[in-house]
Amino acid sequence: MSRQVLFPTMIPKPRNHDLQKIVESMNGAGARTLYEKLWDNHRVSDLADGEALIYIDRHLVHEVSSPQAFASLRASGRQLRRPLTHYAVADHAVPTRNREEAIEDPLARAQVAELERNVAEFDMPYAALQSADQGIVHVIGPESGFTLPGTTMVCGDSHTTTHGAFGALAFGIGASECGTVMATQCLRQKKARTMLVDLSGMPGVYVTAKDIALALIARIGTNGAAGYAVEYAGPAVSAMSMAERMTLCNLTIEAGSRIGLVAPDETTLAFVKGRRLAPKGAAWERAAAYWLDLATDDGARYDKRIKLDLGAIEPQVTWGTNPDQAVSIAQATPDPATISDKSLRAQAQSALEYMGLEPGKPIEGTTISHVFVGSCTNGRIEDLRAAAAVAKGRSVSPGVTAIVVPGSGATLIQAEAEGLDRIFLEAGFEWRKPGCSMCVAMNDDRLQSGDRCASTSNRNFEGRQGAGGRTHLMSPAMAAAAAVTGYLTDVRKLGQ
Repeated sequence: MSRQVLFPTMIPKPRNHDLQKIVESMNGAGARTLYEKLWDNHRVSDLADGEALIYIDRHLVHEVSSPQAFASLRASGRQLRRPLTHYAVADHAVPTRNREEAIEDPLARAQVAELERNVAEFDMPYAALQSADQGIVHVIGPESGFTLPGTTMVCGDSHTTTHGAFGALAFGIGASECGTVMATQCLRQKKARTMLVDLSGMPGVYVTAKDIALALIARIGTNGAAGYAVEYAGPAVSAMSMAERMTLCNLTIEAGSRIGLVAPDETTLAFVKGRRLAPKGAAWERAAAYWLDLATDDGARYDKRIKLDLGAIEPQVTWGTNPDQAVSIAQATPDPATISDKSLRAQAQSALEYMGLEPGKPIEGTTISHVFVGSCTNGRIEDLRAAAAVAKGRSVSPGVTAIVVPGSGATLIQAEAEGLDRIFLEAGFEWRKPGCSMCVAMNDDRLQSGDRCASTSNRNFEGRQGAGGRTHLMSPAMAAAAAVTGYLTDVRKLGQ
């Protein structure tokens, strides 16, 4: 089942308890950040212990985290409060090959079948597995226009931060919270502190949003943004495409923050306008005006500020088992003996042992066995174009298995219309159907113990891509360079 989803554009009306703040803002006082505006516009009531009841505009649903939520509705005799504010898709467990056949894995088959039964029973909009609407939940949301600026968005998936690229207050939630949203459209939340990440300077050739995010995480650590709502700003952010902004916000969770944000601007509006589920006509004009007014006010204060010079960043690659264990491709792995902090020294030693790497050795030249291009981080059409540009006229190195997995059916169709599939196939890559694929190893795309993968995904934890598998995170262009050379390679050396 797949059907047109139509729902009202969310343009909040001031509530009485907000009037003072609005008056102050109009008088030049009480300047607010983007996050504070989104919070104030969705706060239903204040609760004890610094919490508030927050209205939720949009809920993305997939097959892994939703069964408990539907079961809770069924047990309590409740229905969806607002069915058309939810959008479901199977993406984690689905195979990316032989999609026309029955799903071979019994667990995956059962998960998809249960989702289909649940959405049919509760009349929830659903992107069917065999439809062009299907894809990774964080890719189809923006592509369809389900993701809109100024909204609150949740999903039972940590990388819901992706949608913050549109100026949406978007964050991952647990399975029980999914049930709460289904029944009430509200959640208890504690207001976060605010962090500004100011990106300045011009990035060098082949330095992408993926590299910027990995460099930031390496600098502040995987808990460096915990408890903060992170807003990305500066000339470099303004110059980014929406795909780059989505990659940046997607990886914010890997720095410890549930919320990554970019203020809506003309680039945002150009992307959203005309999307299937976006507002039209006069509703569009009203919405666009509201969205542009969400930008952080002059004089607004952040609890923390970080400045990053993009001119100093080179293409990044992870060497360890956390996203913050990353270096530029021109650097070496760390030597734990030089790390004074006992805990960090032990972590580095353990990571190097798991990854099968020697301390203090160049990361470039490390032999790989697999390449994965895809995921909610880097499975969009722009990502596939970047990888194809490197692969064109070259061949996958002998002994390397390289797969390309579009993030959605729409991305697949566009890529094939542009001939990207032919470029990949002629180079020796496998061209697959949409899904989370090797990012999460909940399907049949997974590494075996000892395999080493150059991956465009978001996590390099032990066993993330398969038990005993070793993952190096990098950009699509860097992954393609590894595929055609057979080792971690500085893509800049291959020429443009």
